[in-house]
Amino acid sequence: MTPLVELDGVTKDFRGKEGRFLRAVDGVNLALMPGETLGIVGESGSGKSTLGRLILGLHAPTAGRVRFQGSDIARLSAGRLRQLRRHMQPVFQDPYASLDPRFTVGDSVGEPLVIHGIGDRAARRRRVAELLDIVGLESDAARRYPHEFSGGQRQRIGIARAIALEPKLIVADEPVSALDVSIQSQILNLLIDLKDRLALSYIFISHDLAVVEHISDRVAVMYLGRVVETAQTAALYRRAAHPYTEALISAIPQPNLENRRERIILPGDAPNPEDPPPGCPFHPRCPKAFARCPHEVPATVALSEDGTPHTVNCLLYGPPPRQ
Repeated sequence: MTPLVELDGVTKDFRGKEGRFLRAVDGVNLALMPGETLGIVGESGSGKSTLGRLILGLHAPTAGRVRFQGSDIARLSAGRLRQLRRHMQPVFQDPYASLDPRFTVGDSVGEPLVIHGIGDRAARRRRVAELLDIVGLESDAARRYPHEFSGGQRQRIGIARAIALEPKLIVADEPVSALDVSIQSQILNLLIDLKDRLALSYIFISHDLAVVEHISDRVAVMYLGRVVETAQTAALYRRAAHPYTEALISAIPQPNLENRRERIILPGDAPNPEDPPPGCPFHPRCPKAFARCPHEVPATVALSEDGTPHTVNCLLYGPPPRQ
């Protein structure tokens, strides 16, 4: 099966203070298969959101390629990229900031249809009513404004807008982090239902590993712009390989005291991307760091477990020391 999305050595630099470059994404290789949900996790500043914008074509990579259905999106003409955008849509973290307060809900949800010239006014009105029903809102919501809705309802509106053009890919950037815990599960279950109903694929970005475990088929863990581990969700949570992943998983709350994991507390904060440490970027905080870590950048190592792909960037797993 051909990947829906492929990232080949994708790097993104921004100009930081005093003209220095900040590397937000560093040599990422990933693939998303049709119908798959790939969770991307990591602390704030790890490059998750920048990676999502690169996939959507909102940023152009400094190096490497982002392919959607085999097309390098950075090399497409403006017209071709606009056509392609119908098939990839975002869902944002803040459901209120992502909606224009001057627009009715019907205008916001129907705006993608207007932009792409789909249907006449009556057809668009029927489509908006259908979309609101799909996400669990009454059709009369179309006449109201965003401030009249709760946070969970506003996120449903954002999802309705995202699926209006029947996309193949949704990039959801922290879509439930601004919501009450009681509402988060409702939105997650809605996304899961829509995935099956509409044959969607998801890039699901979050700092919350418990949320990612619930929705993802596969997980990529990012640290300081790099993907340090990828695995099927069950394999990752059963046996994380990278010390950073182990620490993130240890922080997931466990209601059952008998199954509670020993918490791994990482010292300090993530390094400044403008001045990354030499060698392995995680070594200043790593509880398993050893003599090679400050001097060598880890390569990607494939681990063999249950016949499912599992990769890690850590010197604990190889390659052997340089001679």
